[in-house]
Amino acid sequence: MEIFYDRKKQPEAVSRWAAPVAGVVASAVLTGLIWLLGRRLDDVALLPDQGAAWYYWKLPEPTVWTRLSAWAGYAAHQIAFWWMIYYARTRVRRHVSGLHPINVVALAVNAGFVALHVLQTHLFYDGLAQDVPIFSSQGSVILLLVVVLVMENRRRGMFLGRPAPIGREVVDFARRYHGYLFSWAAVYTFWYHPAESTAGHLIGFFYMFLMLVQGSLFLTRAHTGRWWTLTLELTVVVHGTLVALMTSGPDGMWPMFLFGFLGVFVITQMHGLGLSRPVRGLLAACYGGSLLAVYAVRGDLWGAAGEAVRIPAIEYALAGILALLTWAGLRAARRVRGRPPRAGRAGVR
Repeated sequence: MEIFYDRKKQPEAVSRWAAPVAGVVASAVLTGLIWLLGRRLDDVALLPDQGAAWYYWKLPEPTVWTRLSAWAGYAAHQIAFWWMIYYARTRVRRHVSGLHPINVVALAVNAGFVALHVLQTHLFYDGLAQDVPIFSSQGSVILLLVVVLVMENRRRGMFLGRPAPIGREVVDFARRYHGYLFSWAAVYTFWYHPAESTAGHLIGFFYMFLMLVQGSLFLTRAHTGRWWTLTLELTVVVHGTLVALMTSGPDGMWPMFLFGFLGVFVITQMHGLGLSRPVRGLLAACYGGSLLAVYAVRGDLWGAAGEAVRIPAIEYALAGILALLTWAGLRAARRVRGRPPRAGRAGVR
């Protein structure tokens, strides 16, 4: 963070942080708007909750218009976002400390579609949840986090600063095309839910708005700022833990989300920040001590091992599978184009 104390670098730092800070403020304002309008949806009749696989906030009797309004809005938002990413990749192609005009357009377009979805909710209510399972929304965010692990493998490593044996070609492919996947994850998840004002919805919307801001900052220094991107990765800790607390109470599975996602931070994410070894050791000790204390109070100290490793194990396993599938796909594509495969085995640099 010494950049803020270097007068020569200060203008660049201010320029780099201006857009993310403004994006956080705008995200908070939009989340507040959903909260203010939420009481208008209190009279919407919904079916009783039917378990973990059931999404509660959808109409009992959807119509053609309720479905069409959600899917048409989502499709327009998605296509517009993908086109802006494609335009930036093919026409702009250079990074700047401030914003390109296309970044301003992207921020405005995303804000406009957020407003459209809020309006669509109050007119027709249903989101995409009426037609697709809840696990698709959750899975899109997990996939996003896993791709970040693959993308950052060379810079910060995968396990305690050491990179996993993922080939450079795979990492480069993920870095080159991740914008299309990440924009899909954010836009799809946003349109999946109606603009309800429950605490869980508001936390989730705020998180998605931050992801839309990040997606709009392509080809800027802010987009790759290590503290900003880490903040986006760690927001899932807050979201997952609070939603688990609100849905299942203090005796529920909230520690699994808290210590699971923080486990990924200790194992992987904190090693890309330039922190000294003593600082990283202190963070790891705080994590371990907090984990033992929480599970000791809950009277299930041995259960800590199973719950705490579940999310990291899933993420790292998916990262390996994704890397292998990407490598196989790239190898198959080269053969179809008639190019000889590069030397090396799957996942080996």
